[in-house]
Amino acid sequence: MSITPEMSPALAVFCREYQQLSGERLSVLREIYAPDIHFQDPAHQIQGIEALVEYFDGLFSNVTQCQFEITQVMEQAPAAFIRWTMTFAHPQLNGGKTVSIPGVSYLEFAEQVTVHRDYFDLGAMIYEQVPVLGALVKILKRRLSQ
Repeated sequence: MSITPEMSPALAVFCREYQQLSGERLSVLREIYAPDIHFQDPAHQIQGIEALVEYFDGLFSNVTQCQFEITQVMEQAPAAFIRWTMTFAHPQLNGGKTVSIPGVSYLEFAEQVTVHRDYFDLGAMIYEQVPVLGALVKILKRRLSQ
């Protein structure tokens, strides 16, 4: 996803930096997010930049690979929706092989992002990647779709 001149500066920084985010580059989160950031995903609710940096530090220390690819941005300032795919590998999930999960982020921003809410299938990300439990989750999903 390329950054366009029409994109708000805060959104352009978010898109550029998220696609390069790594455990070694977590200090960039302070450029992206406001000090009082409210972050939420299906498993966490975090308030404040220090707590968010700590969350990402834990995330990156537990995976052997993690990358975000932004595939679409829809902006109506001061908010945006971003479609992305996260590809990661965790030694205890999917036999340590990579897993790709699509998701959407809703952002509110001014000079920095003040609200970030992620939407993705937590079951596909975690539960389906665990032996035995993954098979049960997939069976349940198939039954519910019939």
